Amino acid sequence: MRFGSGILRPRWLVALGAVLVAGGVIVALNGRPADRHAQRSAPAAGGSREAVLTVTAAELRPVEVERTITINGSVFAWQEVIIAPEVGGYRVAEVKVDVGDRVKRGQTLVELSTALLDAEVATKNATLAQREAQLVNDAAALERGESLNGMHLISQADYDKLKSAALVSRAGVESARADLQSSALRLKFTNVTAPDDGVITARTVTVGQIAQAGSEMLRLLRNGRIEWRGEAPEARLSELKPGMPVSISTADGAVVTGTIRAVAPTIQAGNRTGLVYVDLPPNEQLRPGMFARGDIEISRAMAFTVPLQSVVSADGYSYVFVLKHDNRVERRHVETGGVHDSEIEVSSGLEAGDMVVGKGAGFLKDGDLVNVSSEAGS
Repeated sequence: MRFGSGILRPRWLVALGAVLVAGGVIVALNGRPADRHAQRSAPAAGGSREAVLTVTAAELRPVEVERTITINGSVFAWQEVIIAPEVGGYRVAEVKVDVGDRVKRGQTLVELSTALLDAEVATKNATLAQREAQLVNDAAALERGESLNGMHLISQADYDKLKSAALVSRAGVESARADLQSSALRLKFTNVTAPDDGVITARTVTVGQIAQAGSEMLRLLRNGRIEWRGEAPEARLSELKPGMPVSISTADGAVVTGTIRAVAPTIQAGNRTGLVYVDLPPNEQLRPGMFARGDIEISRAMAFTVPLQSVVSADGYSYVFVLKHDNRVERRHVETGGVHDSEIEVSSGLEAGDMVVGKGAGFLKDGDLVNVSSEAGS
């Protein structure tokens, strides 16, 4: 028995040891996943303390901004003069100018043939000389008649005839002289001249055609002067006054500063706008007919502005992010106004001294922790 019991004791101990080992394995297996989970959880818990983005921020301060009205319009000639001959029926002998030429007041632009008028003037000169000779004879006869009438050697009827003949001759001379002056004036008008300084903008006349009195030959941009006419809404016309500066921008990028000359006293019923007339300085880039936009400054005021990149749109509203002391951002609902270059006006939602996020605002959420770049406030 001692032998047999000696054999059984080790088996029991072996079984007991196996149970203990198995339990330890189970405990070990149950503990390791928990440790790994704890290790994974630690970085996640600490992640909320890490900055999500590096941004720039600047302190909000009031600045002076321009209040402007922007309207559309076109460039026009201040006055475009139609040049036409004052006499007709004569051939065009020479055209001395072309489109684009600058001319001076009184300069000859077109010459008409003068052959017919030269002959007419010569005829009128001869007629005048004939009438003047007749007047000399009739005046001498009247003088003799007055002497005879003083001595009662001539009848009153004959004396009256002599007086009447002298008066007729004098009237004939005046008529002939007027005819001559008329022909000379017509001869002068065969030179079509510039009524003022300016630039030729159109030409329809050609050498050899028969000119007609009053028919267009040329067009002249008087004094080379142009203006811009813009259509302002009737609700804003009361804000516009003569003398206000206007910045005119054309489609090709040219910018010219003009001055309001006049504001139309009437409203166009079709579109409820009124015309604004703006004088423009001479500029080779501006041509009548060009489309241009006008920005009219009506006042200046102090206001808050932020960079355009600071404003984030969501759900139909505008927001900005304000940097707090703990480097977390707070989303603020704001009301925006006019745009001034790369800045936009904010009328409500911010206060002076707020640190407004610039670059990176579009990637933030309310409460995010951020790093502030060294560019902040620049």
